[in-house]
Amino acid sequence: MLKFSSLIFLSLLLLLVFFGDSVNVATGKGDSTIFDFGTLTLTSLKLLGDAHLNNGTVRLSRDLPVPNSGSGRVLYSKPIRFRQPGTRFVASFSTFFSFSVTNLNPSSIGGGLAFLISPDDQMVGDAGGFLGLLNGRVPLSNFVAVEFDTLMDVEFNDINGNHVGLDLNSLISTQVADLGAVEIDLKTGDLINAWIDYNGPTRVFNISVSYSTLRPTDPLLSFHLDLDPFVNDFMFVGFSGSTQGSTEIHSIEWWSFSSSFGGYSYSPPSGSSPPPPTAIFASPTANSANPPPPSIAPSGPISGSQNPEKISKSSSCHNQLCKQGPGAVAGVVTASAFFLAIFAGVLIWVFSKKFKSVKKSEPLTSDIIKTPKEFSYKDLKLATRCFNPVRVIGHGAFGTVYKGIIPETGQLVAVKRCSHSGGQGKAEFLSELSIIGTLRHRNLLRLQGWCHEKGEILLVYDFMPNGSLDKALFETRFILPWHHRRRILIGVASALAYLHQECENQVIHRDVKTSNIMLDEGFNGKLGDFGLARQIEHDKSPVATVTAGTMGYLAPEYLLTGKATEKTDVFSFGAVILEVATGRRPIEKETSGVGNVGVSSNLVEWVWSLHREGKLLGAADVRLGSEFDEGEMGRVLLVGLACSHPDPHSRPTMRIVVQMLVGETEIPIVPKSKPSMGFSTSHLLMSLQDSVSDFNGMITISTSSSENSFDGILQV
Repeated sequence: MLKFSSLIFLSLLLLLVFFGDSVNVATGKGDSTIFDFGTLTLTSLKLLGDAHLNNGTVRLSRDLPVPNSGSGRVLYSKPIRFRQPGTRFVASFSTFFSFSVTNLNPSSIGGGLAFLISPDDQMVGDAGGFLGLLNGRVPLSNFVAVEFDTLMDVEFNDINGNHVGLDLNSLISTQVADLGAVEIDLKTGDLINAWIDYNGPTRVFNISVSYSTLRPTDPLLSFHLDLDPFVNDFMFVGFSGSTQGSTEIHSIEWWSFSSSFGGYSYSPPSGSSPPPPTAIFASPTANSANPPPPSIAPSGPISGSQNPEKISKSSSCHNQLCKQGPGAVAGVVTASAFFLAIFAGVLIWVFSKKFKSVKKSEPLTSDIIKTPKEFSYKDLKLATRCFNPVRVIGHGAFGTVYKGIIPETGQLVAVKRCSHSGGQGKAEFLSELSIIGTLRHRNLLRLQGWCHEKGEILLVYDFMPNGSLDKALFETRFILPWHHRRRILIGVASALAYLHQECENQVIHRDVKTSNIMLDEGFNGKLGDFGLARQIEHDKSPVATVTAGTMGYLAPEYLLTGKATEKTDVFSFGAVILEVATGRRPIEKETSGVGNVGVSSNLVEWVWSLHREGKLLGAADVRLGSEFDEGEMGRVLLVGLACSHPDPHSRPTMRIVVQMLVGETEIPIVPKSKPSMGFSTSHLLMSLQDSVSDFNGMITISTSSSENSFDGILQV
């Protein structure tokens, strides 16, 4: 009813504005801007040149297998205020983005990309070393850019083909840093994270770059800069990139931006309204020559050429309606009331019909506070061709997963059809919605939407063309390269660090395993299947629950107490690390999988035995041959053992795990022999007999998971 009352009020307001101009509704452009890829729509981005969308990312260059020279730009479509009018106060801004530079032909390199601040939203510059910023040596307009260059160009005094630099109206960088100094290589295809900040009051410009999603303590570049000479009142922000006879693909995977004038007390004069942003770029003098009509009466002084008497008269009756006399006013009021009564009757009828149609779903939807888009059953049925068995691509907890094509957009999705419509299925449905629906991280499988109609529960996820990590390791002829494996581990670790330490409420996943890690087209890991996840307020003790998960990934204290904590997730991730590095499952029969595990079927025990013998690198996946960095492999295996420590208090946090994997912090000393840990029986909340079933060494504990959990979300 509150929504209905709001509609009535809005209708009345529109009627008053329509029939008389004594009511003014004015809107002004705020000085703060904030957005990210999670909130943007297609109309929020302007694509120029070779720039195009590709499965939720923005690519600045064409996807061509042959060398090509081209350029592209993507801009936030709305201009952003960077300077207060008539002042030199420049906005503070902060941006974070993740990007990658991949190459279909590793020997064909050249070009790069740049974060761009420009007053021009129509033109894109030349290809090659010009990064789409310049036409020849002539700038398209004033610009500020932070370049990530993959080719050394002597013409622009480049220091090498792997650097970051600040460009001010020129491609000869005023500040530059070698990315090799922080062990970043732009051309590996790995996901790279960048932070760019400018503090308006202090005029400090910082640039940070890392493979990790955790911001480095010290910026790569930090310097003082007055941006006032290089920006207009309004500017566009975005990215520009180019190729130079190469097959480089420049992808922007994630982008967030915010700006404000929080440090200033300046406010515009009363009665003034900001000029239309587009007028600034069309003509610098347009606003002064032909100012737009003010939204409210100006409060400035009266011109001497005007008659004060006329001004007084017009100010008392400036409305044409009131000049026509009381009769006209009465007529308009009567007509307005009549029209409002009819309109209200129509709204009541529509509202009652709508209320009846949704009444059946109301008990479920009332449990959902924050959720993604709601799909109709009709659309999802059409997308999956009536849930055709041919479209089945996997089986997740409580349901079957289908490949779908949304009719309106042609977008590929994965539709999870929950197999239980009763209380258990509804509980899992609400768990996934309430948790993942509010999460935003590029290494979490994105839940696009949901549907609850005809007694069915449906979840719609991003489609993952390379299936699960489990399948990539064990069920394909393709040998997953080491650099992909390491990148997947770092990405999933950063996602878990986000869940454990960066969410408003801590999220314990409880089912971290390779079959719940999906791979997108670039083999980036996405952690999915939150059916067993639980939210816990920070600094609150977890409560005991029925033990759930998959044997081999379950921490010993979780088996014995039923209490899931962030450290039980760390143990599970340790098993994933060792599985990825060795190419062997956490628990196997003695001769299953790749090679012979030996006398022990437990992967942690086997790797720890090699560590004790000083042969840790002997655990590396034999299928990799020598195609891996021994230092990286040794580090990854030690991190896996550290996470697999029997004592939960000795395990690192996921934030520390990320830093260890990327080499930003040292790995703690891992004992040569696996430590033992005793449990007091007074603390046991359940026995192993209540939670474990042993089938020939292949033990699975599950009330909601299966060995194929989320397998195939998702494979073409």
